[in-house]
Amino acid sequence: MTHLRCATLLALALSGAACAPRAPVIPAEWPFASDTAPVRAEHGMVVSTDRYASEVGVGILRAGGNAVDAAVATALTLAVVNPEAGNIGGGGFLLLRLADGRAAALDFRERAPRAATRDMYLDANGQLTNASVEGHRAVGVPGTVAGLWEAHRKYGKLPWADLVAPAIRLADGLVVRERLALSLTMIGTKLNDFPATARIFLPAGRVLGVGDTLVQRDLAETLRRIQTGGRDGFYAGRTADLVAAEMRRGGGLITSEDLAVYQPAWREPIRFTYRGDTVLSMPPSSSGGVTLAMIAGILEGYDLGAIQWHSARHLHLLTEAFRRAYADRNALLGDPDFGTMPLARLASPQYAVERRATIALDRATPSRDVGPGVSAPAEHPHTTHFSVVDSAGNAVAVTTTINSFYGIRAVVEGAGFLLNNEMDDFSAKPGSPNQFGLVQGAANAIAPGKRPLSAMSPTIVVTGEGRLRLVLGSPGGSTIITNVFQNISNVLDFGMGVARAVGAPRIHHQHLPDEIGYEPGSLTAETIAALRAMGHTAKVRGSPDAAYPYIGDIQAILVRPDGMREGASDPRRHGAAIGY
Repeated sequence: MTHLRCATLLALALSGAACAPRAPVIPAEWPFASDTAPVRAEHGMVVSTDRYASEVGVGILRAGGNAVDAAVATALTLAVVNPEAGNIGGGGFLLLRLADGRAAALDFRERAPRAATRDMYLDANGQLTNASVEGHRAVGVPGTVAGLWEAHRKYGKLPWADLVAPAIRLADGLVVRERLALSLTMIGTKLNDFPATARIFLPAGRVLGVGDTLVQRDLAETLRRIQTGGRDGFYAGRTADLVAAEMRRGGGLITSEDLAVYQPAWREPIRFTYRGDTVLSMPPSSSGGVTLAMIAGILEGYDLGAIQWHSARHLHLLTEAFRRAYADRNALLGDPDFGTMPLARLASPQYAVERRATIALDRATPSRDVGPGVSAPAEHPHTTHFSVVDSAGNAVAVTTTINSFYGIRAVVEGAGFLLNNEMDDFSAKPGSPNQFGLVQGAANAIAPGKRPLSAMSPTIVVTGEGRLRLVLGSPGGSTIITNVFQNISNVLDFGMGVARAVGAPRIHHQHLPDEIGYEPGSLTAETIAALRAMGHTAKVRGSPDAAYPYIGDIQAILVRPDGMREGASDPRRHGAAIGY
């Protein structure tokens, strides 16, 4: 792919300095450290949003488990210690890259119940209701346990029971740490809407604080059934009966038959190159990999490293690439089992050249003037991500979700786990925004058994020589894709170390609404004024005292040329990188 090198950029007034990457200039008001050293380890590394989960994952690596074993144990632990998003009542994606270069993607996204219908969330006047977000009709058939079981069946090393055991111990009782205490404070008395949920998370009617003990006995029993029965410990028998009973009580659609027939899907990862490296990411039903490929393809034509990081010029180019990629994403992508998509065309260098040619270097293109460039065929961020690299160099990136903060806030009575509201990720009414503001097309309309389109983007970067370089991902709803790209670019374009890349400010644009969202304290007044002078609308996300005005929660591992692993957990939250 042709690059606009430094001299060309100078002529275009995009740069006034040498081609070497410039050190980022971060505003003094930015509340997070930008110079923290990464956690370094010689053998294995797990980076997740919760210290309990990272400790469990590294314990599995130390015990001789591989990266998949550690991923299974980490994911199940997050279902206990991170109730807002860690889940067995939701779904997600797993991306695997083995040390020998083989790669695979596992889609264990939730599916629409068989009784679902295209217009199930519209009222008699054809207007959207809130039933895709609130209540039991919002719940998709969970895929997490089936996905973890399948990943272990194909690639695991240690016995399954050993991987479930740490989560059981923590469900029997864990001491609340700062991250969980903050999460419970944020949701607070909203859990009182569901007595079974309140009994677990608001014992004696109060929010648990640091040092208190959280006991989840029903969840522990559910995990014991999964420990002994594997997949069938969730999708058949007592757990399946409890889910079906909960659906009947709440007016939901999921039946025992829906659970029995659920299967995850192995898919071929999306592959594309950026700055000479190969990027592997998730294919549909995730939009992450294809949209990343479109963004990277457009920006490959500019020497970003020659521009001051987070200057108005840099942010303008990011925004224009995001705008065009999301226009295609929102209109064209969906579940590959329910329609064809022009994936090869969208991810091609030729298409990137066409889209790049429509970008003006000195002014914003209004989103009303940017539609999909290919004809259509006839995330609060309450998701969680973790990254694993083992001693052999196998890498796993996993992103899971229950969608909204604590999903629908209802646990399965007697089973102890929270239910997702993932049906909102469909186009409940094509052309109308979902809870993340995404305006999506008919390709993502509801159908029985269909998987809703996701933005989850577990991603692995490999050097041109085939050496593992970077493993990363994030929660954040519709911001996930732009977040992941900015972290890749921070490393490859601007030469940042992993801790600085993860801790640096981020922006977001998703075509509609037509605005740049930026984090509090992340941009100077001069930069904001310059963006607005170019025709951009720039809005701060919430305020510094809002519940979560920041973008995502990156968990990343960088592997140095000498093999040293460097991990960084996003300072926006309270996660942990742990290695040995």
